[in-house]
Amino acid sequence: MVLLSALPALAQGGAGAQLQPVPELTARVIDQTGTLSQSDQQALSEQLKKLEDETGAQVAVLMVATTAPEDIAAYAWRVASSWKLGRKDIGDGSLIVVAKNDRRMRIEVARKLEGAIPDIQAARIIDGAMKPRFRANDYAGGLSAAIEQMSLLIHGEKLPAPQSQPRKSGPSWSENLDFLLPLLFFGFPIGIAVARAIFGRVLGSLIIGGIAGTAAYVITTSLLIAGVAGVVGLIFTLLSNLSRGGGGPYISTGGGGWSSGSGGGFSSGGGFSSGGGGSFGGGGASGDW
Repeated sequence: MVLLSALPALAQGGAGAQLQPVPELTARVIDQTGTLSQSDQQALSEQLKKLEDETGAQVAVLMVATTAPEDIAAYAWRVASSWKLGRKDIGDGSLIVVAKNDRRMRIEVARKLEGAIPDIQAARIIDGAMKPRFRANDYAGGLSAAIEQMSLLIHGEKLPAPQSQPRKSGPSWSENLDFLLPLLFFGFPIGIAVARAIFGRVLGSLIIGGIAGTAAYVITTSLLIAGVAGVVGLIFTLLSNLSRGGGGPYISTGGGGWSSGSGGGFSSGGGFSSGGGGSFGGGGASGDW
């Protein structure tokens, strides 16, 4: 099937035509054309995450300008196989590829999902959900409708249940510090001044320690971190009182403000990565609009 369709493209590649590189898998929805807005990508990603959480199946969306010199079927198979979508040892992955300038689209289906989404069903989704909306330039709507229909089919398949994700004892220490450092450097000095003015040095210190511990537990759900935060809050308040001789708390501004130390902003990719499946045999369907 798809392997046979890939032969002409590979021959062209050997003759000098360069194949399109496989993009890095950084998110559930990757748009290299700038067609989808940030809110569109977020909404589609939430749909796909919900599907994965409920069934374990991994589905991703890729929008590119063109797949030339390859046919979209060969390109989609190459990307899906490289990304290894789906759970390892199960291979329940699928990939939706849209080549905007080519006006071509494909749903690539891993072997484990070929029972849920046979070729005829993939073609119906393309013709019924994607094509009419794409013709109206509603790419987000077409993709959303396709994901919804694929989700219904996947839910009807008897896939192994997704492994329950046990709640971690708490985020990593770096993540905890991202939450707690602003509290330490901005919240404590203000809280110290207010608590000491109302309750006095000793009782105010105890109250600040209790607040710090409670806030840390709410943020991290870790009793250990909450206990450490409470002790730190207590000691910090007492030392602040002693060092200032009963005056107001000392706030140093020479450091230029608090920094998370991460060196960058929030990444919309959300840390999405392959499940390690990748068992694609060419199932699916292609279409145009």
